[in-house]
Amino acid sequence: MTQTFLRWGSLLALLIIWQLTIGWFSPQDLPSPLTVLQSLLWHTTQGTLLDDLWITVTRVLLSFTMAMVLGCIIGIMMGANRTFNLIGDGALLILLNVPALVTIILAYIWFGLVESAAILAVVINKFPVVVITMREGARNIDNDLIDVARVFALPKHRLFFKVYLPQLYPYIMTSARNGLSLIWKIVLVVELLGRSDGIGFALHSFFQFFDIASILAYTFAFVIVIFVIEALAFRPLDKVVARGR
Repeated sequence: MTQTFLRWGSLLALLIIWQLTIGWFSPQDLPSPLTVLQSLLWHTTQGTLLDDLWITVTRVLLSFTMAMVLGCIIGIMMGANRTFNLIGDGALLILLNVPALVTIILAYIWFGLVESAAILAVVINKFPVVVITMREGARNIDNDLIDVARVFALPKHRLFFKVYLPQLYPYIMTSARNGLSLIWKIVLVVELLGRSDGIGFALHSFFQFFDIASILAYTFAFVIVIFVIEALAFRPLDKVVARGR
């Protein structure tokens, strides 16, 4: 009960601060929470918010899944094999430091303004971060547990899924949370630069008309989606991780 109160109480405090500070700005620069709520309701019932949200969330989840799978595989391999780590370390360092904007522009130039180029640009920007986290996780595996499993002649697939992988769960969860927060921001840039639909494209249109209320309404819509994903996916998975450890 206390945790729930603190979590939602902090959000309520932010709304109160927002309401108290609107008098310092013009309504065009900082609309009130009520104005943003009205804009959110209008875009939901009469606008294209739900369609834009569905398109963007689909891109986010697809890119997220591909980046996590690729990053986990490469990260575990680099953490478990010193030779493979030395081979891939230079390329990983480059990918980590190439600006996301550069990757997006190059993907669109090389492959065209198509959906596959948009997804590829997001995955390239995200998976190196997953690799870094998973590599550190693989390096911190408790080898004593692995040795015990081998003494008891545990089959390789059971050793991996019952002994090795559970030790990586916290690193996977960290990568997933960080990845989701990063990917949706990159997806919006991808949509703004080269797509004709989605939240990023809509935000670009609102920017041209200086429609701050609509920009904030779309932002809150996506924040609500993130809260739902957190409640329905990440928190139940946290309990699974705790049991595994």
